[in-house]
Amino acid sequence: MATPHHLSAEAAQRILIGGGNAVDAAVAAVAAQGVVAPETCGVGGDLFALIHAPGWAVPRALNASGRAGSNASAEALRRSGATDIPGEHPAAVTVPGCIDGLETLAAALGRLPLAVDLEPAIALARDGFEVSSEQAAALSRRAAVYSTNPAVAGFYRDGIPVEKGDHVRRGSLAATLEAVAREGRAGFYEGVAGEDISEATSGLITRDDLSHSQAEWIEPIGVEVAGLTSWTIPANSQGYLGPGTLAVFEMLGPPDDPEDPDWWHLIIESYRCLAWERNDVLGDPDHLTFPPDQLLDRTRLERAAGTVSLERTGIWPRPMGSASGTAYLCVADNEGMAVSIIQSNYRGTGSPFGARRSGFLLHDRGTGFSLMPGHPNELAPGRRPLHTLSPTLWTSGDQPRWILGTRGGAVQPQLVAQVAARAILGSFGLDLTQAAPRWTQSEFGPGSGSGPVFEPGVDEKILSSLRARGLSVQVTDSPQQGWGPVSIIELAGDSRRAAPDPRVDTATAVIF
Repeated sequence: MATPHHLSAEAAQRILIGGGNAVDAAVAAVAAQGVVAPETCGVGGDLFALIHAPGWAVPRALNASGRAGSNASAEALRRSGATDIPGEHPAAVTVPGCIDGLETLAAALGRLPLAVDLEPAIALARDGFEVSSEQAAALSRRAAVYSTNPAVAGFYRDGIPVEKGDHVRRGSLAATLEAVAREGRAGFYEGVAGEDISEATSGLITRDDLSHSQAEWIEPIGVEVAGLTSWTIPANSQGYLGPGTLAVFEMLGPPDDPEDPDWWHLIIESYRCLAWERNDVLGDPDHLTFPPDQLLDRTRLERAAGTVSLERTGIWPRPMGSASGTAYLCVADNEGMAVSIIQSNYRGTGSPFGARRSGFLLHDRGTGFSLMPGHPNELAPGRRPLHTLSPTLWTSGDQPRWILGTRGGAVQPQLVAQVAARAILGSFGLDLTQAAPRWTQSEFGPGSGSGPVFEPGVDEKILSSLRARGLSVQVTDSPQQGWGPVSIIELAGDSRRAAPDPRVDTATAVIF
């Protein structure tokens, strides 16, 4: 397994040893991750999952992303002068889908009862855990927002944020998870937590909204890359951009050596030639202008590849957005079942709103909506917003081969593509792949003044070549925590390989 935190890995390991399968372990790890890392995820956010087992022709895909509340109104926000969904407005909160997702996964594909899968998370919330350096920094930055919020009171003692190494207990969250263990989704959405969610959103999310499950089994989308099929979640997710980038990259015939400047130029341009239109084509799956599987149609990808020049960088007109608070993890069991699963608060810790008696923060995924009238991603009651969560799962015939994903908001597909280009297309070792410098680009287009930002370690001849082709290149002073942790597992017969991402000190990879 590969997870962003050693305690969520330990939770998964406990469940596997106790007779659970990969789905049970993933449920346990997701729940535990939400306890120990509320700066990135939790039961107040959403969840997506891809699951595959030997003999399956196609993975199963779960969309557990929440919908806008019945009283959310784009017109009301437009009348107030807003052009985007304000992060501090209750409309930024959509119904949290995480608990619906966990219950659905455990019931459909798990081997153990949901209550058993939740035991490690409940114990962590009750008994406490040690604050990490990243967590301490994140909660300190948000102290002005959260220091008096009862949902996270344990992280602000007398209004002072906790520090690395402090011990934190989350008794209210433990009680919430215990209610889910006893009653399933009703213990969350129809109990105290549901009351807290409706109250925190000033009634934009109603109790009736919370009575309907947010989890839905859907058809995944995939594309052939390197002799494998790379699967991901369709719209409302931007997941298509990672596999699509790699397919275009392969079509362009890149050099084998990632020290060749052309390799870097082509992987960057392969992403940019697709990503510029993301905000125009994604939205609620019931309101798209074309079928979601068309996003990975080979003819469409070939047209995009045809726009890429080896001599010059392209220019496209769209910004992409910011990084986010997300937790991606992957698990494979000894029977070959593989799970690629991701949950998120969206922007860091999420919204400023919390479930005051229930011990968790609420995500701000609603800021992914558009306020443009008639846009496929326009805010409207019952709609799902554009989502950045981008898990992938790779198969060879009817066998799972790779599980790969990361956090990073809008730049998740960039990170997935870079790691896959080295590890899967290039057959480089996982440790070397994880340590290799990465790049991200949040905005591009005429007048943006922004080009790719690189971690240190990229050869100057590469940077000079990219600048000569028209890129405005910048280099950071150090590896970037937010550009990971990438979690990756290779499955080859009975063997498993994984490696932790060195950018995050809690990131863990366990083979047992």
